[in-house]
Amino acid sequence: MSQTTLRTKGDFPGTVTFNRPMGRAYYRMGIAFSGEGARIMAAMKPGQFVEIDLTHVPLPPEDTIPEHLRDAAIRQLILRRPFSLCDVRTVKDKTLIDIIYAAIGPATLRMTMFKPGDVTRVIGPLGNGFWISPDKTTALLVAGGVGAPPIQHLAVTLAQQQTYERLVLFTGSRTAQDVPFEWYQDNNKILFWELAPYSIDIHIATDDGSYGYNGLVTDCLRQWLKQYADIPTSQLILYGCGPEPMLAAMARIALDTGIEGQVSLERRMACGFNVCQGCGVEFKSPDGNDTYFRMCCHHGPVFDAEYVVFE
Repeated sequence: MSQTTLRTKGDFPGTVTFNRPMGRAYYRMGIAFSGEGARIMAAMKPGQFVEIDLTHVPLPPEDTIPEHLRDAAIRQLILRRPFSLCDVRTVKDKTLIDIIYAAIGPATLRMTMFKPGDVTRVIGPLGNGFWISPDKTTALLVAGGVGAPPIQHLAVTLAQQQTYERLVLFTGSRTAQDVPFEWYQDNNKILFWELAPYSIDIHIATDDGSYGYNGLVTDCLRQWLKQYADIPTSQLILYGCGPEPMLAAMARIALDTGIEGQVSLERRMACGFNVCQGCGVEFKSPDGNDTYFRMCCHHGPVFDAEYVVFE
């Protein structure tokens, strides 16, 4: 088979390698692929996503289901669920992907029941990820909540490839205990395990002021931009993933300052490959006189922040 006819995506069996709590708000799960699945999944780019089959996964014991989820939890699952990745690596003949998720609905609640050795079906790689702007020198990465995984993947990739001269990461959470990365403390300083080997300037914002900047992560970003106002905006690029109000504020910062910005959006991407047409994103036309829609799963989930219409 020639190189030009090799598949670039597919539906593959994946074996769960671990599934553990990560702090008090999140879980982290690993899935391993072999054969053609290993070859194809190894090409996952930061910002792309996979669709995971959860229809065969049982619910947790009833007495462990949070009361506010008990009614929703009994809903039958039909569609797969989309997840971006925090890590992709190759070990011998296998490709391993890691996912960070929060148990906030009937699907992710079932995910907590996965155990090592379980097999599920995974479609990927899907969508379009973040892109590189070679004329920039400084990348500003903004992560919030379960939007952290693709930003972590991007940060490590950029650091390993030495794409930009400087990487600055901003992440926000309600409290220090809810920071959406795997971390440890050294002399009362929070450090991220997977980012520690790299020269990445990290800023943490917490809503309650329990660590770092007291307030919104986008306000922390604005403060940094004021502090480093001597850096030409033409040398900066913004990458973000997180709650839509955070991305809207980030897009406003990009518009106000003239900094190029890319945002990874979250929609109900039921199919993952532009069939169901259920994940439309509204955009402004370049002249600003009209709007149009593009599908998040197919054209995104990463888009130019300048043209997204945020509600």
